[in-house]
Amino acid sequence: MNKKDLKFLKELVETPSPSGFEQPAQRRIRKELEGVVDELKTDLMGNVIACIKGVGENNPRVMLAGHCDEIGFIVQYIDDNGFIYFSPIGGVDPHLVPGQRVHIHTDQGAVLGVVGKKPIHLMEAKDRETVVKFKNQFIDIGCASKDETAVLVNIGDPVTIAVKLEHLQGDRLTSRAFDDKMGAFIVAQVLKEIRKRGPVKADVYGVFTVQEEVGLRGSKTSAYGVNPDVGIAVDVGFATDCPEIDKKELGEFKLGDGPIICRGPNINPVLFQMLIATAKDGNIPHQIEASGRPTGTDANALQMTREGVAAALISVPLRYMHTPVEVLAQSDLENAVALLSDFLGRVEKREDFIPN
Repeated sequence: MNKKDLKFLKELVETPSPSGFEQPAQRRIRKELEGVVDELKTDLMGNVIACIKGVGENNPRVMLAGHCDEIGFIVQYIDDNGFIYFSPIGGVDPHLVPGQRVHIHTDQGAVLGVVGKKPIHLMEAKDRETVVKFKNQFIDIGCASKDETAVLVNIGDPVTIAVKLEHLQGDRLTSRAFDDKMGAFIVAQVLKEIRKRGPVKADVYGVFTVQEEVGLRGSKTSAYGVNPDVGIAVDVGFATDCPEIDKKELGEFKLGDGPIICRGPNINPVLFQMLIATAKDGNIPHQIEASGRPTGTDANALQMTREGVAAALISVPLRYMHTPVEVLAQSDLENAVALLSDFLGRVEKREDFIPN
């Protein structure tokens, strides 16, 4: 990955965007795509919709969806001593939160705080084995009273854990919020690659969806508006190449072995086979996931839009999902971009994806 692309990924991942508060990240995406796409707009839900028109008329519509929201918190209450109580946005593990630095994103900018934690010396033995409920966790920003805190922080302000993208060994990266700003990054990169390669026969819609972590909400509304023939969600998948993960339950997925192509009832079978053929013809490393139920991603909403859409899911293996230390391989991002870019060059007719 070149320095410019890595800079875009870093800025996108580090820009706060808890579900319902995605606009800072969406502004960064719009900036990246200005002058690249034919159409660029934001809808009422906050989804950013970018389109590159294909050549000809009555073109098939292909929608690539990467959700730009992340898990986080929201300010709920400020007590008399200035401590801030909060509730989670999305699926946050309460084990991981005490002792973390956080940013509270206010109208005046980010306010640094820490999630307080009783010292282990003062805890009874039974309490050391108990998860502290979110309603009992609090943020300390260093203020001494409710009035002092309320000058800086408002009820309803979003909160994120204060970590940044960093390099591990080889091509491994770690950060919060790879789920799924990594997917939004891939969709943007595909649009740039399509523009670079030249016209395709499909109208390609890159949609940066909102509120996936709280119910696939942005993909439901944007897919209805775009009305695609083909919809591909780009998200993260569980890497199983680390301790304590059961391969017999989830399958075997390794960092660096390429994007994961999902197969199952959520996935159009013709589209699946076309993606596999694209990967094989292009010598693009890939892995196959079996899912016997809806995938829990934007692919669910895409498949069930209007009278039905040919849906697929491309995932990038991710370790430690929904933690502040998610880990992925840069090569998997690059191979996902290559797979989707090559695939879009093959789409020619709407009826191609009707199962026989």
